Amino acid sequence: MVRGGQSRQEVSAAFEKLGGGFLFTEGPVWHPAGKFLLWSDMPGDHMRRWSAKDGVTTFRKPCNMSNGLTYDRQGRLLACEHASSQVTRTETDGRIVPIATHHQGKQLNSPNDIVCKSDGGIYFSDPPYGRAKFYGVERPQELSFQGVFRVGPDPKTTELLVDDFDRPNGLCFSLDERRLFINDTARKHIRVFDVTPKGTLTNGRLWAETKGDKPGAPDGMKLDSAGNVYCCGPGGIHVFDPDARLLEILETPERTANFAWGDDDYRSLFVTASTSLYRIRRTTPGLPVF
Repeated sequence: MVRGGQSRQEVSAAFEKLGGGFLFTEGPVWHPAGKFLLWSDMPGDHMRRWSAKDGVTTFRKPCNMSNGLTYDRQGRLLACEHASSQVTRTETDGRIVPIATHHQGKQLNSPNDIVCKSDGGIYFSDPPYGRAKFYGVERPQELSFQGVFRVGPDPKTTELLVDDFDRPNGLCFSLDERRLFINDTARKHIRVFDVTPKGTLTNGRLWAETKGDKPGAPDGMKLDSAGNVYCCGPGGIHVFDPDARLLEILETPERTANFAWGDDDYRSLFVTASTSLYRIRRTTPGLPVF
């Protein structure tokens, strides 16, 4: 049942600007031990770093126009790369290793967002945005669909899970990891799937819609520690309770593509919004990625 639009509460939030003047910000992820945030500036081919001590610095340039970032359970950086159409893992010795590049002999579209399950399984969305100018490298699409894939903790093959999306984008697990939420930017909705013991997906159904006339669409998506789902949408970040009721909309200063929980208490939401990086404090904390 789609319940988006009920219990709606507009919020003018107090956002702290941490940096600006970027081209297009995406894919933030917090490192708990290092106490820093990484994020992508895709058109600038620039992976940036922010910390309270050093402010904004360069982490990796060039970076194959990376988009979504996360860490695996060993704390190794996983990156969705638009220019190379692959997912890479940065090893502890600094080597950058491709872990997903093709499906049935054809190059992936352009891996976009990524999440790692507690068993080490890596799930990522694969729309074609990175095959267009500005966001990536213009080139024809090899696959005939836009899907969601999985690779195991010791990647050998790229497993197709779902292939009926228009523009699959943000994804996140429920607190018990028995469900996976995946949004579709073009269709402006969130679907939810049951996760089988083997890590595949079944019983996909419509869960919520992101409604509104302001700029914005489903993109980055995360859970907080209460199981509420945060999803980019018209006007900012839409917050749904575990039953898909819309609780509030965090009105962001710029159109927002993604966000990540961070700081020591995980009550800070770091927001990548168009040309800037922002932070806002929340009452309910979020969740670490490892």
